[in-house]
Amino acid sequence: MEQHSTRPPNDGPRRGTPPQTPLPPQARHRPGAGRGAAGGRGPVPRAGRSARQARGSGPAREGLPGPAGRRLPNPRLTGLGSGLFCVVAMFLLGCLDQLLFGASLTVYGVLFLPVCVLTALWVRVGDVLTAPVVLPIAFAVGLLPVAESGGGLLGRLMGLVTGLATQAGWLYGGTLAAGALVLARRVLWVRTRRRHG
Repeated sequence: MEQHSTRPPNDGPRRGTPPQTPLPPQARHRPGAGRGAAGGRGPVPRAGRSARQARGSGPAREGLPGPAGRRLPNPRLTGLGSGLFCVVAMFLLGCLDQLLFGASLTVYGVLFLPVCVLTALWVRVGDVLTAPVVLPIAFAVGLLPVAESGGGLLGRLMGLVTGLATQAGWLYGGTLAAGALVLARRVLWVRTRRRHG
């Protein structure tokens, strides 16, 4: 009789295939496990969430135009720049006073006060001590077109000396106001440096 050879069923793993490891019980019962890469329903990483929250709930970006963001001009001049500013400003104001008000020394003294304040506020903190020194020079330069001249260089010098003598109150007042602002700015700057230092 012919005997048919029968092979037993091969239930083992085939050659060359890695053995399959069963999933842990926590991964089997998790409803969204394994869908992050394929279906796109996986949990969003925390880094992405924090970045989105920072974009949405953070403060408004700086530099955006708005009605509350409008500021007055606040330049920072060096010692030389502040000196040139106040000298040129006072000379132009003196010429304007001569043209419009007939070289009124009172008007010139009144116009000297805002120039003193602006010079003290616009100079850099490192050069604030130069403002009270430059202001009397600017006052004298601005008096050249305003002072009464008797003719010639000597007469103009005499008119300049007379104007300085009669308008010393405006000169001292503007210089003292600028000195007070300069000292206040310097003290505030030193205190802030000590706090952050």
